[in-house]
Amino acid sequence: MLENLSFLNPYFFWLFGLIPLLIIWEIYSHKNRQAHLQLSNLDTIKRKTLRIYLRPTLFIFRIITLSLLIIAMARPQTSETSVKSKTNKGIDIVMAIDVSSSMLAQDLKPNRLNALKRVASDFIDDRVSDRIGLVVYAGESYTLTPITSDKNIIKNSLSEIQYQGLIEDGTAIGMGLATSVNRLKDSKAKSKVIILLTDGVNNSGFIDPKIASELAAEYEIKTYTIGLGSNGMAKAPIGIMPNGSFQYGMTKVEIDEKLLRSIADMTGGQYFRATDNEKLKQIYSVINKLEKTEIEEFKYTNYNEKYRPFIFLALTFIILEFILRNTLFRSFI
Repeated sequence: MLENLSFLNPYFFWLFGLIPLLIIWEIYSHKNRQAHLQLSNLDTIKRKTLRIYLRPTLFIFRIITLSLLIIAMARPQTSETSVKSKTNKGIDIVMAIDVSSSMLAQDLKPNRLNALKRVASDFIDDRVSDRIGLVVYAGESYTLTPITSDKNIIKNSLSEIQYQGLIEDGTAIGMGLATSVNRLKDSKAKSKVIILLTDGVNNSGFIDPKIASELAAEYEIKTYTIGLGSNGMAKAPIGIMPNGSFQYGMTKVEIDEKLLRSIADMTGGQYFRATDNEKLKQIYSVINKLEKTEIEEFKYTNYNEKYRPFIFLALTFIILEFILRNTLFRSFI
C-alpha cells in the first residue's frame, strides 16, 4: 500500500517547520510561568509528584495533533491504475506460401517449408490485433484459410501445410499473388498487406505476375516478397523413388529476384532474401516492425483518500488532552 501512497497537497508539509518554533516557545514560556516562592524551608516543595513529570504530555499531545492535521491537509491517497486498449485501425494480412516440391530443399533446417512454418507461426503470435489469411500455391493456388482474427485457426492450418502433391507442382507466382489480392480487395482495413514467399521462378499458372502486381497496386495492397534459398547449390528433390519418396540431389538454386523486386516496388513493399534460418527470422521481424497496428490506450485511475484516519487520531488526542487538562492536571492549569 505504501508503494502507491501519494499526497495531493504536499506543500502543507512546510507547516512542519512551525513545530521546532512551538517547542522553543513552550520551553521559554514555561520558565516564565513558573511560580517563585521564598520560603525558609523548601523540603516540601522539592518533593516532585508523578503529575509534575507527566505534565509535558499535554504539549506532546498538542504537537502530535498538529502533525496529524498537517498530514491530513496534505491529502494522503493511494491510487489504482487500470489500462484498457482499443485497436483503432487493424491490418489485414495474407501470407502467400510456395508449397512446391523445391520447398523441401534442405539448405534451411530441417527444410525450407518447415523452417518457414516455425517463423511464420511466431509472426502470427505477434499480430495480436490483426486479421490474417493463408494462401498456398505451387503450379496453381487456393485459399487455405480466409482472413480471420482467430489465431488458433491460422496456426493450425499453417502447421498442417506439407507437400503432398495435392496440387500441380511448379511455381505460379502470379496465381499466388492474384488469389491473395482477391482475398484482400474488399477489405475495409486501414492497411492491406501480402507477404509472398517463393523459392523459385514463375513457371506455371495462367496469370502474369505483372498483371497481379498491377491489381495489388490498384487496390492499395502492399506486397512484401521473400526469396527463400541459399546462394549456389542446395540439396533438393530431383526425382521420386519407386516407393513414392523423394530422391535428393544437389541442384542449383534459382530465384527470380528481379521479378520479386518488381512486385515489391510496384506495390510499395520491399523485397528480402532469406538464405538461412536466422535470416528468415530477421526478415519476418523487420516486416513485423514495418507494419504496426494503431492501438490506443486508456488509463483509468481510482484514488482512495487516506486522510480520514489522521483526522480521527487528531480528534482523539484533542479529546485526551481536554480530559487530562480538566482532571489529572487541573490543579496545574
